[in-house]
Amino acid sequence: MPEAGPTAVLPGRPLTVGELLDSAVLLLRHHASTLLPLAAVLAVGEQLLLLPLRTALGVGPPLWWLPNLNNLGGFWLLLALGAATEAMIIVLLGNPAARAAGGALLGHHRTARQLIRPTGGRWGATVLLALLVGAAMLFLSLLGPAWFVGWALLGAVAPALVLDRITPPRALTRSASLAVRIEGRGAALRTLGYLVWWILRVGLGWGSFIGLSTLGLIEGEGALVVAAALLWAAVNTVAYAALACLDAVLHLETRIRTEGLDIHLSRQPADAAPAALAVRG
Repeated sequence: MPEAGPTAVLPGRPLTVGELLDSAVLLLRHHASTLLPLAAVLAVGEQLLLLPLRTALGVGPPLWWLPNLNNLGGFWLLLALGAATEAMIIVLLGNPAARAAGGALLGHHRTARQLIRPTGGRWGATVLLALLVGAAMLFLSLLGPAWFVGWALLGAVAPALVLDRITPPRALTRSASLAVRIEGRGAALRTLGYLVWWILRVGLGWGSFIGLSTLGLIEGEGALVVAAALLWAAVNTVAYAALACLDAVLHLETRIRTEGLDIHLSRQPADAAPAALAVRG
């Protein structure tokens, strides 16, 4: 595997599907010390937020993702809330991930302080967009298959806000516009990335929980709940950070394919600032 670094992460050219997925992982590996702690805090907060509803529905570990036949309506709401919270988390993580990806494309190394600093980071707008995306995903998730549409179209919200330097409303529409370009390539790749990480999450989370329970390392109802929450938070931490990195890489690669971003950057000075990535006009 190539060394993680600006060139390995984003070589400044159109990428294959495999290269895109690899680039997202390389970006995460290169900035894990920043992205993973942020993702961990958000993932733990998500588990704490959903726990009361799970308890009320009588859905306990390890069957948190299996329907409660006695209360399908409540379980559907639980799934919808989970979809909304994970979408919000990925938007929030998309802010530093986009900064990291932009730096990689420009050949600049971004430190942890640069990735999370408030100055110029547009964190207020990012939080606003996270709330809007969360509300949209909650509504669409309640409609069932409409979730796929929302997930596929809203991936570039944070990168568009942070890198393209546009307004929050325009970030929403630009995200959808980029997703449907080239016969919906961006939408399809974001959905593919989610499915890959969903399979990994289920396998690792469920498998680890069953293994620890079988070995007798987790005993008691309270311990089961805590252990399950920590395990899901752990696997979600990596998955959420990786998906945010995929959104950032996919956003820039789509701009290279459809807007000639690589050509534009090649005409900029060697010390081009992040402003070189801003959308013109």
